[in-house]
Amino acid sequence: MQFRKDIWQPMVVEAPIRQIAEAGTLDGLAMRWLPSARELSFSADPFGLWKNGELHVFFENFDYRTAHGTIGVHVLDNTLNVMESRIVLKEPWHLSYPFVFEWEGDVWMLPEACGSGASTLYRALAFPWTWEPAASITLDVVPIDATLLFAKGSWWMFYAPAGSNLERLTELYLAQAPTPLGPWQPHQGNPFYTDLQGARPGGTAFEMGGQVVLPLQDCRKSYGSGLKLLTIANLGEPSMSASAGSLLTPPPTAAFSDGFHTLSEAGPVTLVDVKRRSPSWKGLAMRPLRSMDRWLGSSVDPARPAWN
Repeated sequence: MQFRKDIWQPMVVEAPIRQIAEAGTLDGLAMRWLPSARELSFSADPFGLWKNGELHVFFENFDYRTAHGTIGVHVLDNTLNVMESRIVLKEPWHLSYPFVFEWEGDVWMLPEACGSGASTLYRALAFPWTWEPAASITLDVVPIDATLLFAKGSWWMFYAPAGSNLERLTELYLAQAPTPLGPWQPHQGNPFYTDLQGARPGGTAFEMGGQVVLPLQDCRKSYGSGLKLLTIANLGEPSMSASAGSLLTPPPTAAFSDGFHTLSEAGPVTLVDVKRRSPSWKGLAMRPLRSMDRWLGSSVDPARPAWN
């Protein structure tokens, strides 16, 4: 039971992801805060999609009162002002890392849901508000923070395994499929990349200079303490190789200087999240209160909005 809680906060960086990758820093770039979560909650893992001139930022909304994450969305206009925010996906299990993408005229979401023991791909019925389960993805392990990329005529998935805490942070797996629906074929050499300083996906993969670049979490100080870029040459070939660069310089935010663990592409802008470690006596009491809540069969403040 911890006195200090991780509080994550997403931001919009007014620069494309390749510009950030080339510079290796976010210094000097214009940034905008997205809405803050309410007390004893946080927003993290932002992923974005532009539709009809509006930026839709999907994110994990985590509440320490329930130790449970749901998926929310902020809708921004073309000047990056927030117009509306809602929770759009809830399940009995924890959800996070809402990786969103378009394929064959539909919008899809692959959130992290290892607590369910499976990985479910959702399709938007009424974007961005309503989603339905569309397919169950079968791999060699239950994936964490699955990140998709279409390259070289195939779909590729990078993911961490839902194994031990060490495996979750230090092992990176790869799979290939003809479509996002599968069938997915795990790489024979999984985990194809291992790094004791961190190998868990931390945002969207992209191509640059004929190679694939994937943001990875660096956890040498603490979970989500930093980001680095993994460069993958000859993706899927026998000669495939991967090497991590130096740490990205995080956004210069004094109030949130304890972590930086998402870098996701959204056209002309990039989405990031930053962390502060916040002391909280209320947070210290959450675990016994949650136990009592489960015993009573109720939930904590179910009708309250998820952000301020």
